[in-house]
Amino acid sequence: MINVERLAEVFANDSYEIQSVYRLVIQPKSLLREFRTLKYGFLFITRGSNKIIVNGTVYELQPGSVFHAAPGMQMEAQVTSEAELEYYSVYYNLDKHCSENSLHECNTHFRLESGVIPRVIELLLMLQQNIHTPGGLGKLRVKELFLSIMHQVLVGHKNREVSGSIDIAAIEEAVAYIKRNYMNPLTLEELAEIHAMNPKQFSYFFHKHTGVRPIDFVIQYRMERASELLRAGNFPIRDIAVSVGYANPLYFSRAYKKRFGISPSLYAQQFNSPL
Repeated sequence: MINVERLAEVFANDSYEIQSVYRLVIQPKSLLREFRTLKYGFLFITRGSNKIIVNGTVYELQPGSVFHAAPGMQMEAQVTSEAELEYYSVYYNLDKHCSENSLHECNTHFRLESGVIPRVIELLLMLQQNIHTPGGLGKLRVKELFLSIMHQVLVGHKNREVSGSIDIAAIEEAVAYIKRNYMNPLTLEELAEIHAMNPKQFSYFFHKHTGVRPIDFVIQYRMERASELLRAGNFPIRDIAVSVGYANPLYFSRAYKKRFGISPSLYAQQFNSPL
């Protein structure tokens, strides 16, 4: 079984370069006879299904599957779906030190199952469009996109490892993310995307583990931080609103009163009125 944390460290820290990206559509029942791989690469399946045999190991791939192989492996493949197979192939190279280390995580074949994540498909398209952008900034953009893809895939795979369900650690991570970013605009779609789930799935597991829906948790946490600021000093309501993520102070005041039954200005007076 692939070590997700170690693989994440490899792509965060090791030296590598993305060389090429292709989007391919293969007809149903097509057969790719045995050949030897020449590069390091990932296959990201977006539509249809495929069976790959690599060094005698059989992998059944479907939308959301991510397959990795290294150079020098014997491989054959066949489209097993009635529909076309669509996938992105991303090829990269490793520096000499890593490629010569037989124990390196990338010198093997493996499959990741993150499930279908729409954001990954969007990022793959962007990666393909940017792969030939010249200059240092172009290379930086390519690596940024690739790392975003790998983060989504690895988080999604990790979330599915425990009996095919969401690990509670993923929701604890989501809670910590909200607490770090409550002052920024946050949507259900964004929170789900960051944690490699679809919005319905994310909302279900978040509610299961916390007892509240994600956006209700965001509002609750913002209001608690606002109450702290209201008690701490005589700050303008508009400044407190912006500090906890609300550009419109009137909207903030209404939301605060709805939550606590008292306006923020009246609440502040209780703590800042002269003796």
